[in-house]
Amino acid sequence: MRLKKELNELRVDMISWRHQIHQNPEIAYEEEKTAEFVAKKLEDFGIAVHRGLGKTGVVGVIDGHGEAECKLKAIGLRADMDALPMTEQTNLPYASKNPNAMHACGHDGHTTMLLGAAKYLAEHRPFKGTVYCIFQPAEEGGNAGARSMIKDGLFEKFPMESVWGMHNWPGLEVGRALAHIGPAMAGADIFILTIEGVGGHAAMPHQTRDPVVASGVVITALQTLVSRQTDPFDQAVISLTRLDAGSAYNVIPSIASIGGTLRTMKLDTRQQLLEQIEEVAKTAAKVTGCNVEMELRPGYPPTINHELDAVFARDVISDVLGTNGLETEMSPTMGAEDFSYMLEEKEGAYIWLGAGKNSQNLHSPLYDFNDELLPIGASLWVRMVETKLPL
Repeated sequence: MRLKKELNELRVDMISWRHQIHQNPEIAYEEEKTAEFVAKKLEDFGIAVHRGLGKTGVVGVIDGHGEAECKLKAIGLRADMDALPMTEQTNLPYASKNPNAMHACGHDGHTTMLLGAAKYLAEHRPFKGTVYCIFQPAEEGGNAGARSMIKDGLFEKFPMESVWGMHNWPGLEVGRALAHIGPAMAGADIFILTIEGVGGHAAMPHQTRDPVVASGVVITALQTLVSRQTDPFDQAVISLTRLDAGSAYNVIPSIASIGGTLRTMKLDTRQQLLEQIEEVAKTAAKVTGCNVEMELRPGYPPTINHELDAVFARDVISDVLGTNGLETEMSPTMGAEDFSYMLEEKEGAYIWLGAGKNSQNLHSPLYDFNDELLPIGASLWVRMVETKLPL
């Protein structure tokens, strides 16, 4: 690996920063102390700081050499800052102090890697143009901090040609990374099907229109949408995760509800399946004499890397980690990410950084970010800037 010597030497400081952030996690749109910690570090590095985008977001602006003649040359590097609303069970000396808040997805590490890169870039300025370090709130739980920052004028106030994201990935070896060409993560939507029937006494079902029976028919029918009506090469998942009906054993309820999630890699597949979910549910329930209404809670769109930018990211990975460090076989994940909103607005790509074969899974109460990644991720950011905005 060709890591920056200065970033290797910064490892101890970065570990300290990461542990401090880990110990003081804040959930979506409550990242006040985290944002202040980030802003203060950036100011200490001599970087201009802008607070309050997307409520608690922070943007650091680093100008390189010759920015006047190259004003439009600018890129954005993004790290997420928020924690998850869950209880940590690691028993680490720097475990979360805050009830029902934990950095179980590595955002403490993502923030630290970008801080390390920012410090190096501010000290050496080995590029021509401008780098925007974007510290984003509220990625988790569908809170769409990326969209909030965009609505607050992120790309108007800080005009950039491209934007880049990075996330650790347990199960992939340390020292390996990848950038998918095309879809990297799925889009995610929530749907709720309310099934209306006619309730009555459980001993006289012939006088009712049973929404529980209708639910069973609907659930079975929906299983065919991916397995029989979607191209096998077009990735999609429909998972039904909630079923609610009734409150007594001797009463057939008048209403039941089914809730679930739809995951898709393509926007046209998403639209097709959403229409089919509603149509199939209504048709299936009608057989039992019941009616269906569907509520859609749109989630994040698919995270789709721009092809040329993904190729560029792969070149940077190979440069820093060596050709053996470039992973090319890992499939896209059906998880979702609000960095997708940024990639809808700007060119760029999303990079997966190996967190180790033995790492706990993301969102596990036993997860902890691997500190070995800190100089690796920071070096990737720096090399990306040097290559994208050469002197």
